[in-house]
Amino acid sequence: MTREGAPTGLRYRKVLLKVSGEVLMGDSPYGIDMQTVEAVARDIAVIARTGVQLCLVIGGGNIFRGLSTAAKGMERASADYMGMLATVMNALAMQNALEAQGVDTRVQSAIRMDTICEPYIRRRAMRHLEKGRVVIFAAGTGNPFFTTDTAAALRAAEMGCDALLKGTSVDGVYTADPKRNPEATRFPHLSYLEVLSKDLKVMDASAISLMRENAIPIVVFSIRRPGALLDVLNGTGVHTVISEDTSETTRS
Repeated sequence: MTREGAPTGLRYRKVLLKVSGEVLMGDSPYGIDMQTVEAVARDIAVIARTGVQLCLVIGGGNIFRGLSTAAKGMERASADYMGMLATVMNALAMQNALEAQGVDTRVQSAIRMDTICEPYIRRRAMRHLEKGRVVIFAAGTGNPFFTTDTAAALRAAEMGCDALLKGTSVDGVYTADPKRNPEATRFPHLSYLEVLSKDLKVMDASAISLMRENAIPIVVFSIRRPGALLDVLNGTGVHTVISEDTSETTRS
């Protein structure tokens, strides 16, 4: 199914891409691997040039993971705020890589830091998208106790996106961790309720519920494979679609 107004041959007109912070580590144990960031930026640049309106949320797990630190004794709220700052660093790294590709990019932060980026203003963000700019939403929702998955779902709903694309290091949702269990099988399609009832660790429950309420499909794919992002928008490649409508299932 091609959405009304989508660029010719592509499934969606406006999408939010959620990139796991861990992806940006590349083969390093932590931090930002700029070669990996540049590779992801090249794929995003291809999409930006098709006319698709594209916004991003990037996790911060490569720099700081609030939950794991909180478990070691730090107050959860403080840990989460530190995690939000990590997402800002990732957003600035991605902005730099995208602009090196000639893609006009804006970073908007849910926590005001006017010296380095814009504050999050919904109408301004929508105007940037209309002008063909890629918008990177940083600092999560601006509140502790919410994950970047929830922030991605919230921004996708606010921007009126046709889909939320979750780029990870795994090419879909599996019955078990395919890195640990070679017998794990990939789901081509799942409903929102199946994800919740099976307790599949795709996104947190609040993010899944928000996408269900707004009827926005979630597409999980491996962003580590060059060209995978364009394949998803073309309705090809290996991935998992989460929605209520089985017609959203794409060719594997």
